[in-house]
Amino acid sequence: MVYFISDIHLGFYKRERDVLRENILLRFLDHISNNCKKLFIVGDLFDYWFEYKYVVPKYYYRTLSKLREMRDNQIEIEYLMGNHDFGHWDFFEKEIDISIIKHDIEREINGKRFYISHGDGKAYNDAGYRFIKKILRNNLAQRLFYMIHPDIGIGLASTSSKKSRNYTDKKDYTNRDGMRDFAVEKIKEGFDFVIMGHRHLLIDEKIGNGKYINLGEWFAEPHYAAFDGNNIKLLKVIDLIG
Repeated sequence: MVYFISDIHLGFYKRERDVLRENILLRFLDHISNNCKKLFIVGDLFDYWFEYKYVVPKYYYRTLSKLREMRDNQIEIEYLMGNHDFGHWDFFEKEIDISIIKHDIEREINGKRFYISHGDGKAYNDAGYRFIKKILRNNLAQRLFYMIHPDIGIGLASTSSKKSRNYTDKKDYTNRDGMRDFAVEKIKEGFDFVIMGHRHLLIDEKIGNGKYINLGEWFAEPHYAAFDGNNIKLLKVIDLIG
């Protein structure tokens, strides 16, 4: 089986509440490890991520350890950078054996063509964000931020990320859904499945000969997508872990 998750946003709530959400994620990863050939993390696993040479956000150590365990068990993991977890350097690659992908990807799995994207910047009225994205991911800007003490820098990243999430939730995407229209074009190009996150809205829509799935978010009712080699389904996490 191939699994897809997105927009878990670990770290958004105070630690006591966030531990409960992390427990759900860890139980989910335990369950899928029995038959998981590959896991796609489609962005925003963390509500904020910024790493330093000797420092990473400490609250995520259980999740980081579980991902390392999955890799040690030869489970493939591809991690697409989202708009909240952009502060990656080389920690994941060197310590967890997972490369962070900064762009959309195309994959062929069992003869089916997948187009996978976090989805940020694809809404029609996202011009402002697309400009900010270039700044946030600029190497010079990140190196300047890197010079701030970790206690301050990670605190700033967390505060900024919460404001960004509130903005996203209240955002008017208009009646013209740029992300859906993007998916339509990709399906016309011959992709069987287009998988995205970011929108925090569950979508499982057949379009022509393909399907567009938006993975939603893990705040209210966590979902995931599972591909069995032929079909893909959007499923509730609670139904898997009990």
